[in-house]
Formats: sequence, structure tokens, C-alpha cells
Amino acid sequence: MRSHRRTLAQATRLPCLTCHDCLVTLADLSRLAAQLDGVSETRREGLLDWRYAGRLVARQLDDSHIVIRASCEFRDLLLQSFPETFSVPKRLAKHMMIVADLENGNADAIEDAVIGAWELQSGK
Repeated sequence: MRSHRRTLAQATRLPCLTCHDCLVTLADLSRLAAQLDGVSETRREGLLDWRYAGRLVARQLDDSHIVIRASCEFRDLLLQSFPETFSVPKRLAKHMMIVADLENGNADAIEDAVIGAWELQSGK
């Protein structure tokens, strides 16, 4: 499965992780979503929304944050491994969702979380 993720990262050309000026943009996420079979992108009230067969994969919260669907186990792993990238506000604590910080987060981890959400929703 990891080789699949590397192929997607290369195809979408996400920012490098070696400099502090690199960040994930909404355009990067749009390119990634376009590579995921069955994922559609729409705008709801001006914010981007990515879904698989109507099921949420990720959606934009504001210019620098997205919420991503995640299993409880994967969410816990992401929170422990990348605390600067991911958080779970109290309003989402009982939901299978995690918030990613696009400006300060790890681009690779955010990409993996979005791909994980697609896998969760599509059963891949």
C-alpha cells in the first residue's frame, strides 16, 4: 500500500518536506483528489469538499485547515506522530475526523491522511 501512496505523491508533486517555507495548498489537495478513483470535488458555501460516492473524504474549513475522515486508530496514530499537523477540536471528538493544519503541517502526513480517508470511504 505504501508504494501506492508514493506514486500519488510523485504524481501530485506535493511540496518538499525539507524546508520550513513548504506547505500544502488547497491546489495540491485538489490535484491529489483528482488522482483518487471516484473522488469528486465540489464547493459548498465557497469551501472545497472532496467526496467518494457522496461520502466525505475531506473538506476545507478555512484557508489553512481541512477536516479529514479517519478511523479512530489512524486518528490516534496521526495525533501522536504529528501533533504540529493534526488536532481534534472538542466538537469533533466523538466523530471519525481530524483537522489538518496546511500552513504548519507535514505535507506527507496530510497526504497520507487524505489517501487513508479515501481508502476508508471506498473500501480499498
